[in-house]
Amino acid sequence: MSDRIQRIWHPDPDAYGPRRLRKPCSYEAYLPDLLDGVTFDLPSDLAADIADAERELAIFDTRIHEAHDLEQLARFLLRAEAVASSKIEGLEVSSRRLARHAAGHPGQDATADAVLGNVAAMMLAVNEVAGADIVTRDHLLRIHAALMEQTPMPQLAGQIRTTQNWIGGNDFNPCQAAFVPPPPDRVLELLDDLCAFINRDDLPGVLQAALTHAQFETIHPFIDGNGRTGRALIHVVFRRRKLATDFVPPVSLALATDTDAYVAGLTAYRYHGPAAGPAAREGLQRWVETFLSATRRATRDAEALRTSLLELEARWRAKLNPRRNSAADKLLPLLIANPVVSVDDVARLTGVSSSAAYVAIEQVVAAGIVTPVSGSARNRLFEARNVFRVLTDYERASATLSGDTRTERPRRSVPYRSEGN
Repeated sequence: MSDRIQRIWHPDPDAYGPRRLRKPCSYEAYLPDLLDGVTFDLPSDLAADIADAERELAIFDTRIHEAHDLEQLARFLLRAEAVASSKIEGLEVSSRRLARHAAGHPGQDATADAVLGNVAAMMLAVNEVAGADIVTRDHLLRIHAALMEQTPMPQLAGQIRTTQNWIGGNDFNPCQAAFVPPPPDRVLELLDDLCAFINRDDLPGVLQAALTHAQFETIHPFIDGNGRTGRALIHVVFRRRKLATDFVPPVSLALATDTDAYVAGLTAYRYHGPAAGPAAREGLQRWVETFLSATRRATRDAEALRTSLLELEARWRAKLNPRRNSAADKLLPLLIANPVVSVDDVARLTGVSSSAAYVAIEQVVAAGIVTPVSGSARNRLFEARNVFRVLTDYERASATLSGDTRTERPRRSVPYRSEGN
């Protein structure tokens, strides 16, 4: 049975802050039920919704697997998901700025470094952890380590907390917090149980992904980076359960569109009482319904994005009419996932010589497909601005419940449409 553990907060007498916040006070830490071995009795309508979500994921996964645009679309969606997951945590960076920074644009950018760490963590999650025979606690620590390596607090990378943390309230004590995760001495047991749950294959994969994420966020095992690590685990489950083997559905974008529902769903999941009681059933159902809506929206948005990117590449080809198997011909689809490149990047991506890469760049510049950005002639960067325009439109549409910014204002911060012009 889930429980609330009564504890007394003993503050550091040398801590800063008002005297009233440096006094001992009582708080309740939440202890969730273990997941491994639990069976879930789902209402018929919820079971049907889960089946619908899994069907949509499988259909889109099959479609892109059979197409020729798989690799670039998969990379594009993975980066979009990492950017969105970072935005939920307040790390705001435009896709254009991120791409320039990743390509070696001069200048320091701590926020872009942190988001690129999230990209690395997501890649590790779906390309390595998801393929492990058995997911272990060490895999979770490695995802977190990749995430935190480029942040201002690299010393926290892969380190399970040994102190109490909390969400909301004030910075000095957990006594007025909105949520207090389990005490640190219960974290290892809960993480090992969560890993055993991830390794199960006897329940619907979308349900498993939903509960994995909610349980991880409830455990909150790290001082920082819990949200981004927890959302990466969604995709570990999707890939392990063969629901999204070749793409990363941008679930974080959908969750970020209605953060109130996201937080309310996670809060409902943290029920108090027996695992088979009404509070547990109602809380689980509310969270899973929120997660299902985000998953189905993410799948449909990914389909719309794929269509827009294919249309963009088709327009490029009509402009350039490249010779088959030339460097320029090979470069066009690669620009989708690598919209900011140097001549050296083009040579590496296409497998051609530096001289052939230079000719390809000259051709796509002349066709208006890429534009020089900055730098010396030797190290100059070139960007495909229309890729950012497509992504801007995608982000703006995904920030509305209707998907149409002409009739509904975005519900979260989005880039201006002028980006990429």
